[in-house]
Amino acid sequence: MAQLGVENNIDWSSIDTILLDMDGTLLDLHFDLYFWMEYMPLVFANKYNLTHQQSKDKIYPILRAEEGKLHWYCLDYWQKVFKLNIAELKEDVAHLIQIHPFVLDFLAQAKQHKKRIYLVTNAHRKTIQLKMRITNLSQYFNAIISSHDYNAAKEEQDFWHQLNKAIHLNKQKSIFFDDSLSVLNAAKQYGIASIVAINKPSSNMDMKSIKGFINIETFEHMLPIRTHL
Repeated sequence: MAQLGVENNIDWSSIDTILLDMDGTLLDLHFDLYFWMEYMPLVFANKYNLTHQQSKDKIYPILRAEEGKLHWYCLDYWQKVFKLNIAELKEDVAHLIQIHPFVLDFLAQAKQHKKRIYLVTNAHRKTIQLKMRITNLSQYFNAIISSHDYNAAKEEQDFWHQLNKAIHLNKQKSIFFDDSLSVLNAAKQYGIASIVAINKPSSNMDMKSIKGFINIETFEHMLPIRTHL
């Protein structure tokens, strides 16, 4: 349920632009967590004759060192670091890519109400391509924006300034959805008026409240999209 006593108290008549994160927000983060925490280390272990745990012990600190930076999200970077075709390996477990509940209902209603809808993600373009092919979500977006286009992660203010230049944001008429506290804080710092945190990004994780923001577990709590309260 929505936290902090708020459940769809958004005045949708005042919103013209919807900004949506991808992984953990629209899509189940289980795919990404399984790939990076389990599958990729297993492939690395097999390649370099390590146990699965030895591989994890080697890989995890290298990954964590780049967390929140653009490299953290860059498939080409990790391909060079680990000497593995990361994009190709993601295809191996693509069956785990799943749309979160009520996302399609939300997107359909948003489109019906003529909202501008943007996918705003830190994901690499190769990952976006795979996930749009699997989910067919691209039909709902006015544009798909990757932080790699701007050479700045969503955690950085430079990303938001470049996004504004690209799509001409009215901060007071925009709503942003994400599951990352650091990204939510960056959007708040930039001045996006309405910000919603997804507090259950993975179907395999417990719900965890994100303080300081409207919290929802699924997009059911944003429905229906009314033009007035």
